[in-house]
Amino acid sequence: MKLENFKYIYFLGIGGIGMSAIARWFHAKGFPVWGYDKTRTSLTEALEQEGIVVHYTDDVNQLPQEVLQHKNDTLVILTPAVPVDHQEWTYLREQQYTIKKRSEVLGIIAASAYTIAVAGTHGKTTTSSIVAHLLHSAGVDCSAFLGGIATNLNSNLLIGSGSGARETVVVEADEFDRSFLTLFPDVAIVTSADPDHLDIYGDNEELIRTFQKFIGQIKPGGLLIVHENVDTRLTEHVQEGVRVIKYGLNAQEAKAGNLTIEGRWFKFAAETPFGNITGVELGLPGFHNVENMLAAIMVAQHLQVTPASIRSGVASYKGVKRRFEFVYEGADKVFVDDYAHHPREIDAFMKSLRALYPEKKLKIVFQPHLYSRTRDFAQEFAESLSQADELVLLDIYPAREQPIPGITSDIIFSEVRCAKKALRSKEEFLNDFLNNMDFDVLATVGAGDIDTLVQPLKNLLKNRRDGLE
Repeated sequence: MKLENFKYIYFLGIGGIGMSAIARWFHAKGFPVWGYDKTRTSLTEALEQEGIVVHYTDDVNQLPQEVLQHKNDTLVILTPAVPVDHQEWTYLREQQYTIKKRSEVLGIIAASAYTIAVAGTHGKTTTSSIVAHLLHSAGVDCSAFLGGIATNLNSNLLIGSGSGARETVVVEADEFDRSFLTLFPDVAIVTSADPDHLDIYGDNEELIRTFQKFIGQIKPGGLLIVHENVDTRLTEHVQEGVRVIKYGLNAQEAKAGNLTIEGRWFKFAAETPFGNITGVELGLPGFHNVENMLAAIMVAQHLQVTPASIRSGVASYKGVKRRFEFVYEGADKVFVDDYAHHPREIDAFMKSLRALYPEKKLKIVFQPHLYSRTRDFAQEFAESLSQADELVLLDIYPAREQPIPGITSDIIFSEVRCAKKALRSKEEFLNDFLNNMDFDVLATVGAGDIDTLVQPLKNLLKNRRDGLE
């Protein structure tokens, strides 16, 4: 299928982070773009301000006339989050419109490009945004489709000029719904392959097999950069001629040497098979982010970016929204927001927070994401969260799932070993926040709608009488 055969693009679920990036891409390429989403958000409002028409009612009458009148010229792009009984989707299916999943369209876009794909059950959004930033800041003409809002770009999309003989594209390779199997990259990074999305895969063995298939799709002569802790079975089926490099803080092949922490800066030497780069300074905290940066640096080295440009790119990288994001820093209190929603992610976040604030009292507010994930990893969540001095545990955010009998936040709460812990709704926590401020560092953590607490908490911290800045 060729995208140039279509004149009109319609999105079902345009407000998703991955969907909106593709919508922006089509819009930038001159296609008329429309979309439906269930909820108005800051992201859908940004799309509207950019000139994309979005509506929020599931109603066939809301479909644009151009789409209704030009079936053969219209491409409909679908997110898996749209329910089967959705009226607009039902109508478009019955009328036999061309309907493709987001992942399929991303695969089509990437098929003709030199593709750098970043996969992993966690770490892929930050790492893909770093790769894009290092290349872009060094003058490499590239496009990027990201799973978060990169602070440097203030967007989830980077569009290159496309003036070269072959476009370079950085894509986040999502394992959810096996989406990454539409990609056949020239370079791939695998940051992690921990058990996750077991509602999709059934068990960890199937997840491993699917990652193996993705890795087997790296083009002959390509490059695979894989974290040293990833299951060794993943690399058993690489194509002939694919170079495999393992990385980690202390890995043999590629590591971060002489790592020190000065304030919020992590300083190290990138020691890789492509050559060593000393004096690397990363302002995005976290040992896991040092590893993410190490993987991205190797991609830049592979594409002949100079050490000086890499150092400059690392120092100027500002992160991704909701990834170790410093929301507020006052005289006596700090507030950090993070998207972590898997036990391994929370563990990495907590260890890095402790390294930054070793003598400070940490208060963590966590919202579990999905009933199935809570069921599958309750004990692991409890262990990682027990590193806090105080925990506020919110209700489970269901996302696409229906409740599972017996599965509530309490199955995590009962196993947590914090000195102080509480089960609260978002409203209860917010209403009582000013009466419970015995902390030095506050962190909101989770992938659901916990981000709706961020601005109210920031306002309360800024305006409280004893901490007015």
